Amino acid sequence: MDRAGAGRPAVVFVPGAGSVALDFLLVHQRVAEMTTSVLYDRAGTGWSENIELPRSADEVIEELRAVLRTSEVPAPYLLVGHSLGALYVQRFAQRFPAEVAGLLLLDPAHEDWDLYMPEHLKIANNQPADSEMPDLPEGFIAEYRTIFADVFDEFPEPVRPMLIDKHFSPERLLTGFREGTNVLALFDELRRGGPRPDVPLIILSGTAIDRAQTLFASETQLREQIDGSQRLYHAMIATAGGEHRILDDASHPTIPMTRPDAVAQAVADLLDGIRRV
Repeated sequence: MDRAGAGRPAVVFVPGAGSVALDFLLVHQRVAEMTTSVLYDRAGTGWSENIELPRSADEVIEELRAVLRTSEVPAPYLLVGHSLGALYVQRFAQRFPAEVAGLLLLDPAHEDWDLYMPEHLKIANNQPADSEMPDLPEGFIAEYRTIFADVFDEFPEPVRPMLIDKHFSPERLLTGFREGTNVLALFDELRRGGPRPDVPLIILSGTAIDRAQTLFASETQLREQIDGSQRLYHAMIATAGGEHRILDDASHPTIPMTRPDAVAQAVADLLDGIRRV
């Protein structure tokens, strides 16, 4: 965990599956100039201790709440969640609405995801029969690492190589796969969890496609998925209010690293709205 800056509400970053807290470093530095900013690696990810994965959303958010309380970071919080991390912060908001001042969701996972996807891209139709880890050839990993390193080009030394090494370390390389194997159960948690609180909300989505993504899916499939997610995010805003901002120069996995300015600006705008209330 890293805590920087001072002020309220504190901004708490919750990374996506396979991500680590330091992916948000450039955003963290900007936000710390505005208020308290908190980065953390949940158990089983980044530099935190190993734990059996996957876990329920309730396990993850109860851990986060305990970390914040132990570290004496007072509520309410502006929660920033990316991808699977956005699912966790939505569950936090359901469980502890009085402790949430606002939500910034970056390409969020949502329980209605499959309703907006074509049949061949629905998660329910593509879950593996078992949770065995895929076998990634060395050549694939080397190419993936090279592409991935470019994303961190603006990160300072010595953080940059350390961060890349952690992402591709044997104990962390497949963390995203492990965390995501129970995503349908996580969707069910949200469906049963009740309403989200009526707090300031911004959704940031990236509509670009990067080279790393094309290692796992065709450009056609990726474009179909982006089109479906855009419809979902518009529907979320129509229901909950707030604002959907589209970044056409950032991809789903790279928003925090390549557009820290846009993320920090969304945080600033939410803080202004929260403080005016």
